[in-house]
Amino acid sequence: MNSKLALAILLFPVILFSCNEQQSQKSPNIIYILADDMGYGDVSALNENSKIHTPNIDRIAHEGMIFNDAHTSSSVCTPTRYGILTGRYSWRSRLKNGVLQGHSDHLIDVNRETVASLLRKQGYATAAVGKWHLGMDWTSADSNDVHGPSGINVDFSVPVENGPLALGFDYYFGISASLNMVPHAYIENKLVLGDLQYLGDKKSMKESGVDGKFGWWSEDYKQDQVLINLAEKSVNWIDEQVSNDSDKPFFLYMPLSAPHAPIVPSNKYIDQSGIGSYGDYCMEVDWVVGEILNALEKNGVEENTLIIFTADNGCSPQAKFDKLQAQGHFPSYIYRGLKGSLYEGGHRVPFLSRWPDKIKAGSMSDLTICTTDLLATCADMHDVVLGDNTGEDSFSFLDAFGGVTPVWSDTRGVVHHSDAGYFAIRQGKWKLIFHEKGGTRRTNPKSQPVINPADIQLFDMENDPSETTNVQHIYPEVVKELTLLINTYIEEGRSNEGKKVDNDPYRSWRQLETLQMN
Repeated sequence: MNSKLALAILLFPVILFSCNEQQSQKSPNIIYILADDMGYGDVSALNENSKIHTPNIDRIAHEGMIFNDAHTSSSVCTPTRYGILTGRYSWRSRLKNGVLQGHSDHLIDVNRETVASLLRKQGYATAAVGKWHLGMDWTSADSNDVHGPSGINVDFSVPVENGPLALGFDYYFGISASLNMVPHAYIENKLVLGDLQYLGDKKSMKESGVDGKFGWWSEDYKQDQVLINLAEKSVNWIDEQVSNDSDKPFFLYMPLSAPHAPIVPSNKYIDQSGIGSYGDYCMEVDWVVGEILNALEKNGVEENTLIIFTADNGCSPQAKFDKLQAQGHFPSYIYRGLKGSLYEGGHRVPFLSRWPDKIKAGSMSDLTICTTDLLATCADMHDVVLGDNTGEDSFSFLDAFGGVTPVWSDTRGVVHHSDAGYFAIRQGKWKLIFHEKGGTRRTNPKSQPVINPADIQLFDMENDPSETTNVQHIYPEVVKELTLLINTYIEEGRSNEGKKVDNDPYRSWRQLETLQMN
């Protein structure tokens, strides 16, 4: 036998083993799908009595892990998004309550590490496709500042700055804010697409078919087609990553525009749920998830891809809770409250993870986690040590994927924040709310008054997950301990270990001052 051929035959198993070892050691692709205003009870894998069928979201649950006790850092849109990407509570930023508008200036400091910038340093291709709602900087067409929410004086010929591309993303396609906010147009990278016209009255809004605020609109922008376009752009981007550079991992952040109002399912999904347009829209969200799962399978990358499905807060009253609940569908499941609230329905969300290489199918975790935890988890995945001014409220739950309880599980406190800027804190089985009505004016029509009402409410979440009974008068020592803990988190500028850092300046917002016990 030819000596070179013999050597090649002898070395082939070694080469094959080396290739397989490299493939198994390759960093996982990461896809983070964020539904907009979707309740815990809207996912059929989590709610045995759900009237909405979500087979694709359920598939992630069945083939991966359900986190039963997952929470957003806020019960409204913008601050949750801030926390996901930065690993920091939004109330530490300039945004102390409420949300941004479509023409608001950028919220995330461009020098702050984000999930995208961290992963890009680890060799990832990065993209954001969907609803941004974190502000970007617009240029006015005159010498004045951009005028309010309508942005009537914006110069759209000038690229927007300090948006996704300034924060670690290689590519962006989507809308600047919620579906009902202006501009009613798509943005690709830094440019607004289409020929824009200004809609300044109800007649022009009606003629355009837009349900939302007065402002700029592009004719090719149809609200009931946004989800379809986001799905198509995402699938195309995944295809490109696999075909262009199969050795390079990718991170896709998909903040969807639905089922947030206006509730506008496409024609294919109208009347499919049997309980109204909100149910139909949730089914279309599920279809988007299916498109992503199919793209991963088609490209042969599903085994080493971590896909997470969650939501930015609970279901909105725009879904018409009274009508849904009269038909037996409860978007907040067994929980009190809804979007905007400090009660569980405002921030306890679906959180489902699939990663076939690492997560056992059909597994569950009762670990209390927060959407701020993505940054630390991604850092842990790549053995990156975060700096003191990075991910101040982020904890890695990477170990939980393998069924191991993280060391911080017993001591970590999760801070919740309402639409009006009020606080709550959860540690272990205890949850303390610093407001007599859950921090919001929004109400869930099914909720009965809290037993033993008071300005401060303490709930035993282990024995009373529906938050029916305030027990603060029985456990004053717990109230004291949790009050001291949240005060420490506020004053230290962080809730994880590290040096004390500063919160961003605020304009005398009482909710960020030291919290007092009654």
